[in-house]
Amino acid sequence: MPTRARAAVAKRARRLTVAAVPIVQCAVSAGLAWWVAAELVGHIQPFFAPIAAVISLGVSLGQRLRRAVELVVGVSLGVLVGDLIISVIGSGPWQIALVVALAMAAAVFADTGTLIVGQAGASAVLVATLLPPGSVGGLDRCVDALVGGVVGLVVAAVLPVDPVRPVRRASRAALDELAAVLHAMADALRDGDVTAAAAALRRARQSQPLIDGLRAALSSGREVTAVAPLRRPRRRELHRFDELAERLDYAMRNTRVLARRAHTALGDRGSTVDGLGDAVAALGNAVGRLAAELGEDGDRARVRAPVLEIVHGLSSSTGEGGAALSPAEHVMVAQLRSIALDLLQASGMSRDDALAAMRSRD
Repeated sequence: MPTRARAAVAKRARRLTVAAVPIVQCAVSAGLAWWVAAELVGHIQPFFAPIAAVISLGVSLGQRLRRAVELVVGVSLGVLVGDLIISVIGSGPWQIALVVALAMAAAVFADTGTLIVGQAGASAVLVATLLPPGSVGGLDRCVDALVGGVVGLVVAAVLPVDPVRPVRRASRAALDELAAVLHAMADALRDGDVTAAAAALRRARQSQPLIDGLRAALSSGREVTAVAPLRRPRRRELHRFDELAERLDYAMRNTRVLARRAHTALGDRGSTVDGLGDAVAALGNAVGRLAAELGEDGDRARVRAPVLEIVHGLSSSTGEGGAALSPAEHVMVAQLRSIALDLLQASGMSRDDALAAMRSRD
């Protein structure tokens, strides 16, 4: 097998490994929800129970309790509107269109949640197309949806996913992107390439979705620790990633300002004072080092020494050889210090301790 094909297969296998527990959760929940609704509750063909179980779990997690409630409300509205309208006007193309429109409008009026609106529309379609009017009561299907939601929550508590692994993965992705932006900016500064600086600036501006993804992973992780007793000891580790996410967000924002000023400096003067590009590159290396220390055996404190070395090597007034800094370069130095402060806090230092360490050799 060619090397590229093996790499592709390995990548897909890793992706499947990551999703293995959520897949098992959804499979077990679907079968168990059907059994409970059919055997214990006594409903005939309770197809909404496994659907509700899978939706309430969701492979990506996130706001599971709210989704379970939205599911029940959406099904209720769809069934109610569908049963009432179809029993009067019959079934057909225009009737289906009218029922879906009315059900979704009622859902929007009741709540803006996308799941409520979608389930209302889907339930109305099922009523209008698959089931004769009055064949299955709306209350029965609401109970099925509730059964599925509850089963999903129980399975999530008994077979919980690792709440930290997705957070660690999202953190590394965000840190890797930050490091890549800093290195691209450093290359542009060293080469005096304003076009490369513009490209680095565009890339920096596109980094926010990675931070949003990290926050979503943290939210899901906190939910897992709240639902699953076996995962509650991981709360302390998640708290450490909360601080990392906060500081990383600030570092990304400061990097965007840094990239904008680098682009301005190169556009105005065609070059920057010697040493700024190297400082930016060194900071990118420090970010990469922090990403490497996020593993189980990692120690974020190892990033502090290289970050402080960068800070202590900066001058806010002159470059190498005594060259005066332009206003844009002054801002760049300030932003480098701000990013360094963010990284020190991300390593576990308090703000006061980080500032004191930065000043110790100024």
